[in-house]
Amino acid sequence: MPAESVRRRVLVVEDDPVINQAVADRLRAEGYDVVRAFDGPGAVAAYGESAPDLVLLDVMLPGFDGHEVCRRIQADRPVPVLMLTARTDEADILVGLGVGADDYLTKPFRMRELVARVAALLRRVERAAELAGRRALELGDLRVDGPARRVWRGEEEVRLTPTEFDLLLCLAATPGAVVTRERLLAEVWGWDGATGTRTVDSHVKGLRAKVGADLVRTAHGVGYALEVPGSTP
Repeated sequence: MPAESVRRRVLVVEDDPVINQAVADRLRAEGYDVVRAFDGPGAVAAYGESAPDLVLLDVMLPGFDGHEVCRRIQADRPVPVLMLTARTDEADILVGLGVGADDYLTKPFRMRELVARVAALLRRVERAAELAGRRALELGDLRVDGPARRVWRGEEEVRLTPTEFDLLLCLAATPGAVVTRERLLAEVWGWDGATGTRTVDSHVKGLRAKVGADLVRTAHGVGYALEVPGSTP
C-alpha cells in the first residue's frame, strides 16, 4: 500500500477489458483508488470528473489515441502520465514524451514493474516540487527559473514538459559536470537502480530538440552534462 496517508487516485485507460480489469485489481490491492476508462473521449471525461493523481494511458484507443488524450489532459493541468504501448520504435516513444507523458512501459509488462513505475512517478511529483524551489539560474544565454518553472534560451522562451524541465534543472545544478543516468533516475524520477536508463535517454533527446543540441553533452556509457552556453572548450 502507498506510504501516503491519503489514497492516491489512478486513472486506468485501456481498451482491452481484460488488461484494464487486471491492472485496476492490482492497483486497488496496492491501496490505490482506481477509475477506469476504455476509449479516448471516455478518458478525457473521466479525467475531468475524477481529478486523478496519475494516469495510466494506453496509446492505441478507440475514438482518439492516447497521444491526443495526453495532449488534452496536460493542457488542463500537469499530471504524471505513464503510457502503455505495444510499439518499441523510438520515434513513437518520443511522440508520447513530447505531448507530456512522463514515462512509458512496453507491452507485455509485468504487474510488479507497473506498480513500481506508478509509485516512482508519484514520488517524482514530490521531488519536482523540491527541485523547483531552487533559485533561478543563469548559464550563458540559458535562464532557468525554478520557482516559475520557465526556461529561456536567449530571448526565446522554451516550452518544456514537466519531466524535461526537472531533467534540465537537475543537470543545471552542476553545470559542466557529468550526471550519471542512475543519479538522474533517482533525482528526477525517484527510481532506485539502473533499470530505466532508456527512459533517461529518450527524455534527453526531447530536451536537446528544444533547448539546442549544443547544450547537453553525452558522456558515453556514463550520463550527461549541461554545457554552459558561450563558454570556451
